[in-house]
Order: sequence, then structure tokens, then C-alpha cells
Amino acid sequence: MALLTPTEALTRILGSVTPLRATELVRLEQAVGRVLARALSSDVDLPPFVKSAMDGYAVRSDDFAAGADETVLELIGESRAGAPFEGELGAGQCAAIYTGAEAPRGADAVVMVEHSRADGARVALRDRPTAGQHLCERGQDLRVGQAVLAPGRRVRAVDLALLAAAGCEPLEVVRRPRVAILTSGDELVPPSERPGRGQIREGNTLHLAAMARAAGAEVVARGVVRDDPEELRASFERALSDCDALITTGGVSMGKYDLVGQALEACGVSGVFHRVAIKPGKPLWFGARGAVPVFALPGNPVSCLVNHELFVAPALRRLGGESAPAAALLRGRWRGTARAANPREQHLPVRIEPEADGGVGLHPVRWNGSADVVGISNCQGLAVAPLDVALAPGAVLEFRVLG
Repeated sequence: MALLTPTEALTRILGSVTPLRATELVRLEQAVGRVLARALSSDVDLPPFVKSAMDGYAVRSDDFAAGADETVLELIGESRAGAPFEGELGAGQCAAIYTGAEAPRGADAVVMVEHSRADGARVALRDRPTAGQHLCERGQDLRVGQAVLAPGRRVRAVDLALLAAAGCEPLEVVRRPRVAILTSGDELVPPSERPGRGQIREGNTLHLAAMARAAGAEVVARGVVRDDPEELRASFERALSDCDALITTGGVSMGKYDLVGQALEACGVSGVFHRVAIKPGKPLWFGARGAVPVFALPGNPVSCLVNHELFVAPALRRLGGESAPAAALLRGRWRGTARAANPREQHLPVRIEPEADGGVGLHPVRWNGSADVVGISNCQGLAVAPLDVALAPGAVLEFRVLG
């Protein structure tokens, strides 16, 4: 049977995932990384009044005669942020004004303080302003009732000032997906223990949990299960009863002790596909029980990482209500040696270095395959070599940055 391409696999996964409906209210200080559950609109104009973009003098542009080197006006007050000038400018009058302050009635321009010379109650101005100069019009950024951000948008730190200014406090956001992460293997011991003969320290659940949180999920369970059919089934059943998505690692190849797929099916998980044309990460198993997607990843840590980046993270973002679940890839030039065409899409660890023309070079990192945690830790990203395409030095490739 032909393997699914990564694109086909992701399409099937996202087609199987239904966004959560449950929502909750959060304060703005807790909102970064959360996904908006409904459209937001502003309850004020931004700016809420005509304001000055400079320190200087609010003036009437009609008071400035053509060809005059200097115009002398009567200074009748000042307008500062939070304390606007209450009067109205008449002919031949001006008011001191400061950045962010409301323009007085009658003023239609601001002359910067650098172009002024004050003498008591009179100010000489060396500028002939045009109407609107150095003024921000009311509502030029946003109008009352105008949309601020759309549902499905993940809130960024840069969004907080806008949300605060528009009165969007608190925010209604989609509940974080609850994720369980289990790994199987009789050889695994905790990171705090020294491995004995035939043992290794377990780290897959650590980096998978960190990546799941980065994709917006809440990790509700994490642990190791022995390679025993009944223990696997019981552990999976407990996890499935209390999560929105289940991720497992190990036990999905074709060996005698690769028991995870059978144990999942015994829990009522319907398999969707097994194996993808990707390197590393080919043995990926995907299924679902009701609305709960289940990802059974291979045990090698680099395979786990690649599978999570390509398939699990987009599914978690879709589950959490994000409208654009798949991250956009960047482009760079391959600075390694030629590589023969491969029937699987390859994800190659690289260093990312800026180049003189403004592009980036993708320099391969020495690594020894999908179990090499040293090599993957030394890289900054993964370059994507398309399936069935030979790779030449200088070829333009897509790549993803690793966090």
C-alpha cells in the first residue's frame, strides 16, 4: 500500500478534528497565546479625539500669510494629555500643546516647538503649516463598532495594547485542549535516575509536553507505560476518559513489542492511517475515538519532534479553535552537499545563517539519525527536502524554525 504524503496525512488529520466549543473569560494579562472565541469590536473611536502628534503650538493655519518668514501669535493657554484646553482659538491666537493632547477647538494644525520662539504671552513661529499638520484625526485608526480582531485569532503580545484601547476586557477565549501524553517502553527510566544495563532515560514526554503547550494545549497527564498489552489498554482508557487529545510515543513500528495500535483499537479508537512518506517519522499512527484525536508517534525523539511539528501541533491548534492551524514555512538556500532523490519527504537538521544578499543559508548539522538528541539539539531548524526530488547545493528549500 502506498504511503500517504505529509500533505495527505495532514489533510486527513485536520478533517478529523472538530474545534472545541467550550469557552472561558480571561483578563488581558492572561490572554497571550489564547484563541479568541468571538469577534471583537471597539467601544470607542481611536484616537478618541483630535490629538497632537508633536510638542509645539496648536494654531489656525489661516493665520499664516504666504511668504512670511515668521508669524507672531498670542499665547492663550495650553493643552496637555489628560488636561485639554477648554477654550477656543480665535484669529491670531495659539495654545501650547504636547504630544497626545487634545487639540483646542478652532485649531487645525500644530507647529513643532523647534520652530518657535516664545516671548511671554506672544510666540513667533517659523513655519507655515497646512491644515491637518501634525494632527491625528478622531477615529483615523478605528471607529466605534469597527471590528478589532476576528474569532480564531491567537492573541499575541503586540495585540494587547489594541485590545486594551478598544475596551476588550475581559476576553472570551476557547478553552485550552486537554492533552494526555504517554510513552511506552520497558527500557525507560526517569531523567533523575542513572540508567542500568539496556535502559535509557525518558525524555519524549518532556519535549512533547512543551511543544503541546506552545500549541495552546493544557497537558493533563504525562507518564510511562510498560510494554504490556493490558497495561497499555488500561492506561490509554484512563487517558481517553479525561482528555481532548491523546499522544503516545513508541510501539508503533512492526516489531513483536510494537503493541500500541492494537491497544488503542481495543479502547475503541478507530485507526485512520498508519505510516507517512516522511523521514524521520514514517511509523506515525493516527486515529480517533469520537471527537478525541489520537496520535501514536514513533519512539525515536527526532521522529517525535518532526511528527509533532507537522501533524500534532496543527491539530491541537485546530482543536483549540485557531483559524490558521498550520504554521507558514520560510525559505532558504541549501548549503550542504548534493543528495539523491528520496521517496520520502526529508526533514534535515540545519543551522540558519544570514547571507550577504539578505537571504538565509541552511547549513546541515551533523547528526546520526532519528535517535540522535545531540545533533537535533545543535540545530536551529529543519529544512524540507521534497520527496522524489534530488537536492543540489544552493537549492531553495522551505524550512521551519525550531523553538
